[in-house]
Amino acid sequence: MSDTTAERTHSVTTEPAVHRVRVLAGDQVLADSTRAVVLHETNHADRYYLPREDVNWDLLQETSSASHCPVKGDADDYWSLKSDPDTDVAWSYPTPFDYLQSIAGHVAFYSERVQVDAAELLPR
Repeated sequence: MSDTTAERTHSVTTEPAVHRVRVLAGDQVLADSTRAVVLHETNHADRYYLPREDVNWDLLQETSSASHCPVKGDADDYWSLKSDPDTDVAWSYPTPFDYLQSIAGHVAFYSERVQVDAAELLPR
Protein backbone atom coordinates (compact mmCIF):
# COMPACT_ATOMS: atom_id res chain seq x y z
CA MET A 1 0.00 0.00 0.00
CA SER A 2 1.09 3.53 -0.57
CA ASP A 3 1.12 5.88 2.40
CA THR A 4 -2.09 7.88 1.99
CA THR A 5 -4.25 9.12 4.87
CA ALA A 6 -7.01 6.65 3.99
CA GLU A 7 -4.60 3.72 3.99
CA ARG A 8 -3.03 4.77 7.31
CA THR A 9 -6.50 4.64 8.92
CA HIS A 10 -7.45 1.35 7.21
CA SER A 11 -6.34 -1.71 9.13
CA VAL A 12 -6.13 -5.35 8.05
CA THR A 13 -4.94 -7.96 10.53
CA THR A 14 -5.12 -11.73 10.81
CA GLU A 15 -4.93 -14.23 13.61
CA PRO A 16 -5.60 -17.94 14.06
CA ALA A 17 -9.30 -18.53 14.67
CA VAL A 18 -10.18 -19.80 18.14
CA HIS A 19 -13.34 -21.43 16.77
CA ARG A 20 -14.12 -24.41 14.61
CA VAL A 21 -15.47 -23.00 11.34
CA ARG A 22 -18.14 -24.88 9.42
CA VAL A 23 -19.58 -23.64 6.15
CA LEU A 24 -22.94 -24.95 5.01
CA ALA A 25 -25.25 -24.58 2.05
CA GLY A 26 -28.52 -25.95 3.38
CA ASP A 27 -27.56 -29.29 4.94
CA GLN A 28 -24.43 -29.74 2.80
CA VAL A 29 -21.08 -29.14 4.51
CA LEU A 30 -18.91 -27.07 2.16
CA ALA A 31 -16.01 -26.81 4.61
CA ASP A 32 -15.08 -27.76 8.15
CA SER A 33 -11.90 -26.47 9.76
CA THR A 34 -10.13 -26.16 13.09
CA ARG A 35 -7.24 -24.35 11.33
CA ALA A 36 -8.95 -21.24 9.98
CA VAL A 37 -7.47 -17.76 9.97
CA VAL A 38 -9.73 -14.82 10.80
CA LEU A 39 -9.14 -11.58 8.89
CA HIS A 40 -10.19 -8.32 10.54
CA GLU A 41 -10.54 -5.34 8.20
CA THR A 42 -11.66 -1.81 9.00
CA ASN A 43 -15.33 -1.26 8.05
CA HIS A 44 -15.81 -4.90 6.96
CA ALA A 45 -17.19 -7.99 8.63
CA ASP A 46 -14.59 -10.46 9.87
CA ARG A 47 -13.88 -13.19 7.31
CA TYR A 48 -12.62 -16.69 7.96
CA TYR A 49 -10.02 -18.10 5.58
CA LEU A 50 -9.85 -21.90 5.59
CA PRO A 51 -7.08 -24.19 4.33
CA ARG A 52 -7.97 -25.72 0.97
CA GLU A 53 -7.64 -29.21 2.46
CA ASP A 54 -10.65 -28.44 4.68
CA VAL A 55 -12.97 -27.60 1.77
CA ASN A 56 -15.35 -30.14 0.18
CA TRP A 57 -14.44 -29.54 -3.47
CA ASP A 58 -17.04 -32.06 -4.70
CA LEU A 59 -19.73 -29.41 -4.07
CA LEU A 60 -17.96 -26.43 -5.69
CA GLN A 61 -16.89 -25.43 -9.17
CA GLU A 62 -14.48 -22.75 -10.37
CA THR A 63 -15.87 -19.59 -11.94
CA SER A 64 -14.21 -16.99 -14.15
CA SER A 65 -14.55 -14.24 -11.54
CA ALA A 66 -11.54 -12.22 -10.39
CA SER A 67 -11.09 -9.07 -8.33
CA HIS A 68 -8.44 -6.74 -6.98
CA CYS A 69 -8.33 -5.33 -3.47
CA PRO A 70 -5.92 -2.45 -2.90
CA VAL A 71 -5.09 -3.73 0.60
CA LYS A 72 -5.06 -7.52 0.04
CA GLY A 73 -4.11 -8.07 -3.59
CA ASP A 74 -5.63 -10.10 -6.43
CA ALA A 75 -8.33 -12.69 -5.75
CA ASP A 76 -7.95 -14.84 -8.84
CA ASP A 77 -9.79 -17.93 -7.61
CA TYR A 78 -13.58 -17.95 -7.19
CA TRP A 79 -16.05 -20.79 -6.77
CA SER A 80 -19.79 -21.30 -6.94
CA LEU A 81 -21.95 -24.16 -5.79
CA LYS A 82 -22.34 -26.79 -8.50
CA SER A 83 -26.07 -26.54 -7.79
CA ASP A 84 -26.01 -22.74 -8.39
CA PRO A 85 -23.23 -21.96 -10.89
CA ASP A 86 -24.26 -18.31 -11.38
CA THR A 87 -23.45 -17.16 -7.82
CA ASP A 88 -19.95 -17.03 -6.38
CA VAL A 89 -19.81 -18.32 -2.81
CA ALA A 90 -16.06 -18.47 -2.16
CA TRP A 91 -12.78 -16.85 -3.16
CA SER A 92 -9.07 -17.02 -2.51
CA TYR A 93 -6.00 -14.81 -2.73
CA PRO A 94 -3.34 -17.20 -4.10
CA THR A 95 -0.61 -14.57 -3.67
CA PRO A 96 -1.81 -11.74 -1.40
CA PHE A 97 0.44 -8.86 -0.45
CA ASP A 98 3.43 -9.91 1.67
CA TYR A 99 1.97 -8.89 5.02
CA LEU A 100 -1.01 -11.22 4.48
CA GLN A 101 0.78 -14.48 3.73
CA SER A 102 -1.30 -16.15 6.47
CA ILE A 103 -4.27 -16.20 4.06
CA ALA A 104 -2.31 -17.19 0.94
CA GLY A 105 -4.22 -19.92 -0.86
CA HIS A 106 -6.84 -20.17 1.89
CA VAL A 107 -10.52 -20.04 0.95
CA ALA A 108 -13.07 -17.53 2.29
CA PHE A 109 -16.84 -17.82 1.92
CA TYR A 110 -19.49 -15.13 1.52
CA SER A 111 -21.43 -15.31 4.78
CA GLU A 112 -24.22 -13.45 2.95
CA ARG A 113 -24.68 -16.41 0.57
CA VAL A 114 -23.89 -19.50 2.65
CA GLN A 115 -23.91 -20.18 6.38
CA VAL A 116 -20.55 -19.62 8.07
CA ASP A 117 -20.75 -21.06 11.58
CA ALA A 118 -17.97 -20.24 14.02
CA ALA A 119 -19.84 -20.85 17.27
CA GLU A 120 -17.86 -23.83 18.59
CA LEU A 121 -14.85 -22.72 20.64
CA LEU A 122 -11.74 -24.84 20.12
CA PRO A 123 -10.20 -26.51 23.17
CA ARG A 124 -7.10 -24.78 24.52
